[in-house]
Amino acid sequence: MTAEHVDVLIVGAGLSGIGAACHLETERPGTTYAVLESRGAMGGTWDLFRYPGIRSDSDMFTLGYSFRPWTDPQAIADGTSIRRYIEETAREYGVDEKIRYHHKVLSAEWSTDDARWTVTAERTDTGERLTLTCSWLSVCSGYYRYDEGFTPRFEGADTFRGQVVHPQHWPEDLDVTGKRVVVIGSGATAVTLVPSLAPQAEHVTMLQRTPTYVVALPGRDKLAERLRRFLPERLVYPIARWKALLVSMFSYQLSRRRPAVMKKVLRKAQEQQLPAGYDVAKHFTPPYDPWDQRLCVVPDGDLFRTIREGQASIVTDRIARFDETGIVLESGEHLDADVIVTATGLNLLPIGGMTLAVDGAPVELSETVSYKGMMISGVPNFTMTIGYTNASWTLKADLVSRYVTRLLEHMERNGYDVATPLAPADPEREPFLGLSSGYVQRSLDQLPKQGGRAPWKLHQNYIRDVVLIRRGPVEDEGIRFSRRPVRAEVAA
Repeated sequence: MTAEHVDVLIVGAGLSGIGAACHLETERPGTTYAVLESRGAMGGTWDLFRYPGIRSDSDMFTLGYSFRPWTDPQAIADGTSIRRYIEETAREYGVDEKIRYHHKVLSAEWSTDDARWTVTAERTDTGERLTLTCSWLSVCSGYYRYDEGFTPRFEGADTFRGQVVHPQHWPEDLDVTGKRVVVIGSGATAVTLVPSLAPQAEHVTMLQRTPTYVVALPGRDKLAERLRRFLPERLVYPIARWKALLVSMFSYQLSRRRPAVMKKVLRKAQEQQLPAGYDVAKHFTPPYDPWDQRLCVVPDGDLFRTIREGQASIVTDRIARFDETGIVLESGEHLDADVIVTATGLNLLPIGGMTLAVDGAPVELSETVSYKGMMISGVPNFTMTIGYTNASWTLKADLVSRYVTRLLEHMERNGYDVATPLAPADPEREPFLGLSSGYVQRSLDQLPKQGGRAPWKLHQNYIRDVVLIRRGPVEDEGIRFSRRPVRAEVAA
């Protein structure tokens, strides 16, 4: 039986996958494609995570799609609103009809003779295995494991009489009313959970080993609200989008070039939000520079407000062990708890955990070099979408999707069947991601490397990437185009 064939196979129906499909619909009409999603619903991260207060950690003018304006008043949006936005976009562009749910991709093998991928997937609802082929494979599955989050081993955890919860698997029936809650962690998830749980709980304690830089931003964009009074949305959106983008870039560049200045700016803003005499140095001043790890955004300063009002507190210490009633710290202090939330991070899982092979030879991602941050050396007709670490994920996802349509157009126009990235000749190699965050450092050895110069270097800079990816030449030293081998006819 001949396997079903599509021009483009998209893996993942989250923010990136839906965006990639929409770009095909509008920029490559007539291209056949399918979207494989391992779960039973679209939305990716925004459908998986259901913990209280789940929200974007970027403004929605840049996290939203470039082609479909975000019109909700909230610039920092909750997970339900983001999921609804993705679903509405998919319906509007007809993408929802191309999604095949409960299809987990296990492997993909490239054949040079056929100039196509053979992809094996498993139905997560029935266990059935099936095969599809495609000319181009776009992996939009993010970079972390959906089935489990990262939880360190805590001595004595089995003795704790209360409930331990990981945010990635939040129980629908969890009620913290009148309970003492300890949230372990200091990242975006922890600073979201604390103000969300505080109104119901007796008290919420954020227990952190190391502080994180936290910045308060308005939940609504005042410029966008003013412009909406006299301009149509189609004009408001790009203005607000570029304003948000430039502010974000300025913050990042200031952090990297003048870290001491940025530290003072953040410190002053935090002191204004916190009670007089609060130990900002201990609880909000990390031992690293701003943007060595992502800054945590708290809309309208909600985390600071709960601290001011006495509903929440921050403890900076190390865990010695759990006991029956809570957590014993290395300082000797004891934190009483009825519920412990382990907001301790993610487990990375590049390309959705699938295996790749080229003409029968397995591909080791760690031995490849990324090309333009989206393709990998020696692997033809393949893109993976990994968003920015210092800006909204969708900004990069949008560039990748547009590049794929541009590349397909170039190949069709010139009669090419294959586009293969090449590794740079020089030996310089750098980690794929530059963050010092634990979840990144634990998994760097699973990711491709990057080179020391373009087109192999990731700039983490949207404007430079616009020049390189959208405006730069399709053919350069980092990629080779070719045609499918002509098979000799065998006489009967």
